Amino acid sequence: MSVLLLPILCVFVLSPLAADESDVLAAEALLQYETAGDPQVSPDGSQIVYTRRWVDDRKDRWQTALWVMDADGERQRFLAEGSSPRWSPDGTRILYLAEDDEESTQLFVRWMDAEGATSQITRLDERPRDPQWTPDGKQIVFGALVPEPTTWEVSMPSPPSGASWTEGPRVIDDLHYRQDFQGFMDRGFMHLFQVSANGGAVRQLTSGEWNVGSRFDGLVGSVNFSFTPDGQSIVFDGWKGDWDSVYRRSHLYALDRASGDIRQITEEVGFWTNPVVSPDGRRVAFLGYPDQPDTYSQPYLHVIDLDGSNKRNLTEDLDRLVSNVHWASDSRGVYAVVTHHGTRNIRHIPLSGAIRDITDGHHLVSLTSVADVRRPFGVGVRTGPQSPPDVVSFRLREGSQINQLTNLNDELFSTIELAEVEEFWTQSADGTDIHGWVVKPPNFDPEKQYPLLMEIHGGPFADYTAGFNFNYQVWAGMGYLVLYTNPRGSTSYGEEFARGINFRYPGVDHEDLMAFVDEMVDRDWVDTSRKYVGGCSGGGVLSSWMIGHTDRFAAAAVRCPVTNWMSMFGTTDIPFFTQSFFKEPFWEDPTRWLEQSPIMYVGNVTTPTLLMTGELDLRTPMTQTEEYFAALKVLDVPVRMLRFREEFHGTGRTRPSNAIRTLLYMDDWYSQWQRVDGEAVKSEQ
Repeated sequence: MSVLLLPILCVFVLSPLAADESDVLAAEALLQYETAGDPQVSPDGSQIVYTRRWVDDRKDRWQTALWVMDADGERQRFLAEGSSPRWSPDGTRILYLAEDDEESTQLFVRWMDAEGATSQITRLDERPRDPQWTPDGKQIVFGALVPEPTTWEVSMPSPPSGASWTEGPRVIDDLHYRQDFQGFMDRGFMHLFQVSANGGAVRQLTSGEWNVGSRFDGLVGSVNFSFTPDGQSIVFDGWKGDWDSVYRRSHLYALDRASGDIRQITEEVGFWTNPVVSPDGRRVAFLGYPDQPDTYSQPYLHVIDLDGSNKRNLTEDLDRLVSNVHWASDSRGVYAVVTHHGTRNIRHIPLSGAIRDITDGHHLVSLTSVADVRRPFGVGVRTGPQSPPDVVSFRLREGSQINQLTNLNDELFSTIELAEVEEFWTQSADGTDIHGWVVKPPNFDPEKQYPLLMEIHGGPFADYTAGFNFNYQVWAGMGYLVLYTNPRGSTSYGEEFARGINFRYPGVDHEDLMAFVDEMVDRDWVDTSRKYVGGCSGGGVLSSWMIGHTDRFAAAAVRCPVTNWMSMFGTTDIPFFTQSFFKEPFWEDPTRWLEQSPIMYVGNVTTPTLLMTGELDLRTPMTQTEEYFAALKVLDVPVRMLRFREEFHGTGRTRPSNAIRTLLYMDDWYSQWQRVDGEAVKSEQ
């Protein structure tokens, strides 16, 4: 099989010790690992405030704090615990979100002078979301839920004096009544509010039985809005209709702040989101796609006049995902992050003319803020195969050099040899070019053979990237070849590639994954008796599917899977997304629903299987794992189920200790099994 190899420039972070005296990255290093995020540059371009995320090992949770530095990375210092910092238009203050004394998330404002006085601005029952300064800096606008609980009163007898009766039943009228990482949803509607930057009374700007903020399958997400330059209007996304019965529906609206009048901007039915008003106030840039029946639709970058005319798709020919949109100061184009083959780079996309590359490289670069100064520059976060997320800056011109401003993990990695990551391309059985990476153990010797650990990404409409992956570095340090790839269904390769699994999932993505394994075996680097497969969410779907269709793996770690599409529909928090994989609902024709369910092939499984799911998971609920576990037990296939306490979707996103456990349990399970002469046997190691 022909294969195109793309070597990655590997920058090792080493101490003066020789490589063979260095340590490898161990799972427990997560307790010291930090990441940078959400950098925001001051209006005059002199300072940058950003968040640092780390593990609080006593409370077993991730924490975030605000730090500030000069624009060249000097004078880094702690500001406050919190997140979502935003500079006031005059640069004298920042707003941010943090917990108050009652552990309720509220809005705070801090003066950025020497005194650093901080004021709590809100004291709300509901969490403020996505706050922004008004253009004059006098007020702050944010989203918040307006509760509207469902009640049902019946004539109950009074309890005896001193009795303690259970609370009445939860009354459910909506299809969407649960949400992962939240639990039962507080019924109500998301609206815009305004408060003085000095605190005081909060004024509601929108109202009604509809939601500000686009919702994917009813899930509460970001409240996306943008001010016109004069501050008189707010352009926002949302849906002024029945939110519970529609899927992928959102319009752009303009709110007159003085009168409260709301005007719809977009006309075509679709999923239109993330509006950004141009500096001259004439146009709105936004993302989205028109209503269509396909399982996946790729959001494109559009512009439209503020009056709703002249809507145009700016990235139809580019055919790539776009995010982090910021207008250029002349309103003649935007700067944005563009995905391509697992990378993220900044491009200038004009209203007319050729697209220009601002950054280039095998990495991920975000654009979170822009300094509109004499020599404009952007700030964001960069991560690469061996580079954890750090704050960077770059001039907004073609071929800009990237300046790294933070080095949060230099001390942690000072005596660690990170594993080499190799990018490669190969071909699937039908000749389709497919793309992936392999992480080689430190001190890799191509003359030796190593156990292969293949991880499959979730989504399925997502992609593995060129960014730093802590888990894969740990597994490589344990001695595995770690294979992670982008089969069809993955994004960053264009809409047609992502639609390769349209109404057929799993399908050709399974064939692609088998081709990736074949490529590794053909290189003669793999101990073929020790090949392992795992994945979470969409990766759980495919790993459970694979062990029902092949016996080539010695063991599997199936995490948070979907194993039965029919029972998934009624128990997940994304029922319409689940239904979108099929042309007809199962009550009309269950054939495809059954054919695409891994549990229908459980009778073929001989692979020892570790099942791992969070007990609080509402995305791919625990029942999906339980059904598969019960079938494997009856079939006498070696299986063990791990029910992760205090975890929603995933097995290590809520509690850091569970993230460490995930790494260690998988290694321990894999090390127990080999496949010899087609039979799964206990390893002698």
